[in-house]
Amino acid sequence: MAEHRRLVIVTWVVVIIACGVSFPFLFKQLKAPNYGVNGTASEQASTLVQRHFAGQGNEQDVIVFDTARGRIADHRAAIGRVVAAARASEGVVTVIGPFDPQAKRQVSPDGRAALAVVGLKGSGHDLPGRAEKLQTAIEDAGADGLEAHLTGYSPITNDQTAVETADAERAESVALPIALAVMVLAFGALAAAVLPLLLALAGLALTFGVIYLLTFGFTFDAFLLTIVTMIGTGIGIDYAMFIVSRFREELARRGVTRDGERRHEAIVEATGVAIATSGRTILFSGIIVGISVCSLFIVNAPVFREISTGVLISVACTLAAALTLLPAVLAALGPRVNAGSLPERWRPADLRSEEKAANGPWARWAHLVMRRPVVCGVLAAAILAVAAVPVASLKYGIDLGTASLDGRPSAKAQHVLERSFSPGAVSPVQVVVTGKGGAPLDAAGTRNASRLAQQISQDPRVADVEAVPGDGRMLLNAVPKVPIDSEAATGLIRHIRHDLAPQAAGQRVLVGGATATFVDLSEETTAKLPYIMAMVLGMSLLFLLLVFRSIALPIKAVVMNLLVTAASLGITVAVFQWGHGSGLLGFTSVGFLQVYLPVTVFVLLFGLSMDYEVFLIRRMKEAWEQGHDNASAVAAGLEHTARPISAAAAIMVAVFGGFLTAGILELKEFGLSLAVAIALDATLVRLVLVPALMRLFGDWNWWLPAGIGRRLPRAGQERARPPAGTRATG
Repeated sequence: MAEHRRLVIVTWVVVIIACGVSFPFLFKQLKAPNYGVNGTASEQASTLVQRHFAGQGNEQDVIVFDTARGRIADHRAAIGRVVAAARASEGVVTVIGPFDPQAKRQVSPDGRAALAVVGLKGSGHDLPGRAEKLQTAIEDAGADGLEAHLTGYSPITNDQTAVETADAERAESVALPIALAVMVLAFGALAAAVLPLLLALAGLALTFGVIYLLTFGFTFDAFLLTIVTMIGTGIGIDYAMFIVSRFREELARRGVTRDGERRHEAIVEATGVAIATSGRTILFSGIIVGISVCSLFIVNAPVFREISTGVLISVACTLAAALTLLPAVLAALGPRVNAGSLPERWRPADLRSEEKAANGPWARWAHLVMRRPVVCGVLAAAILAVAAVPVASLKYGIDLGTASLDGRPSAKAQHVLERSFSPGAVSPVQVVVTGKGGAPLDAAGTRNASRLAQQISQDPRVADVEAVPGDGRMLLNAVPKVPIDSEAATGLIRHIRHDLAPQAAGQRVLVGGATATFVDLSEETTAKLPYIMAMVLGMSLLFLLLVFRSIALPIKAVVMNLLVTAASLGITVAVFQWGHGSGLLGFTSVGFLQVYLPVTVFVLLFGLSMDYEVFLIRRMKEAWEQGHDNASAVAAGLEHTARPISAAAAIMVAVFGGFLTAGILELKEFGLSLAVAIALDATLVRLVLVPALMRLFGDWNWWLPAGIGRRLPRAGQERARPPAGTRATG
């Protein structure tokens, strides 16, 4: 890349411009999150509703009318215009207005509010766009003195998308200036500090371009874009910092300075060494992230497939930028990468003499920890173990985030529903009753279906039940009195499925609707978690065995990563499930974590935190192969990597922590869990546990049975270790 730097840079500029042009169109292609699980009862119920009850549509939404003065009946003409406009909107199959003959209890008891029930048809890909057009039609047909707002699953997710996008932009505006300041201090030079930001932006641009192309064949939701931005920014800065740090070290080692002669061969050589060492390290790190993320494909749900696909694309695009664009830019800059340097005492050890580096602050810290390895190791492990305790009480759920949508149409509508009707009217529970194998009901089956409807209506969590016949089957629309994303609503679903449905002997009873979909996703996630953990741990262990060529190092890395991940999730449970710090962070606890958060965070954290492990241990191994004894190799590795690792971690914490300013609860949860994990990993693990355990294991750190060593393929060039008598100790 260094030899063809101009061609590489020009090619990347063209690609970035093309991807930038496509970015505005990407938002139009993004859809609402699909929380469904393939083959579950809720999906089968949805299929039967579409097949036998076409007049109901694929989704039931609600137009809520409210008046601040007078009675709602005084606005009958205006309501009629809104209902007529809704009926003419694309995808609407039915609208039952509050004053239509078939309307049932659609005017509030106080006479101030009313609602119209809307049936929307279309796939999950079409519904959000049609809901948006319907909201526009409602607003255009409105009248003074009457408020009309649309709510339902798709309208809520549309508003969520708008709020999440604003939240992400605000988080980035907070994080990026902090990241730049940290990198200036870490590199001791302004020019070097800017490069990781530019690389992260290039990687994100390519990622968005690839995702845009894939939207023509696959479905992606808006939340994925936030996750991709969060992860892509973090790893982009991380990977670039490691390569730039090594490049500057190699320039200093060859005596290439800004004030001296520009030696092209030395610059090309320094670029090559940086890519051969740190470049190979980030490639290994990216592969580990990819291995971890691929495990999400085990979960039979589109939301997990979208997350894993998006993160894989982000990692691949970031690696492509780091291994092609960055070396070309470094070769073009040469010693000018040190432009805007700080005073010498503020510069990294790699830019100072070897003697000063060998006695640097991080080397002294490593020796301090290694003098008391048992005490330091036990103390660090105990802190992580205590932080992990709340994981035992982890509970899943789905929070639609309506509390964070103040001012949006769906939030206004939801407020009126909770005040004057039932919050569950936004998405009724759909119970489909058929004969065996989906056949029409016989007379006994019809009686059983009617009895089931009566039993459901007697539940204190149910406001109303409507029985709709169709093609010899029965659809029971049960409107909950409770919010559809509450624990009471999920309890209602389980009660119908496990207690009431078995009483309808000889009939097939399927429970669907939004809440049932949430329950199925929670159960699928819980069932697949052990398999995901086994795959991530097993594949990571095998890959690290290949990278480190050691038995002890991969096992220690996996165990330490498990500790950090458990501690991070434990703190997240204590904050968001138990509610500690809710006032400080500006949220109200819903009593559970978002259903896809724990498993996604486990996968992402396991991959991300392994970056630092690979970077640190490979540098220690490099020193050991040069002849240093175990303690000196550990100190040398920490001295050369602690500053970039600490800086990269601080930037990651700033990027992820910026999402704590978000209004959407799930963004806060993701931000806190990732930020806490990175902070714990870079401090307690890399600065305490690693040197302590490396000291305790001694030369066993580097042991690999000869038989395994002969059969194990080599991940890259490795130097022969000098004889014992020629080992370096400094």
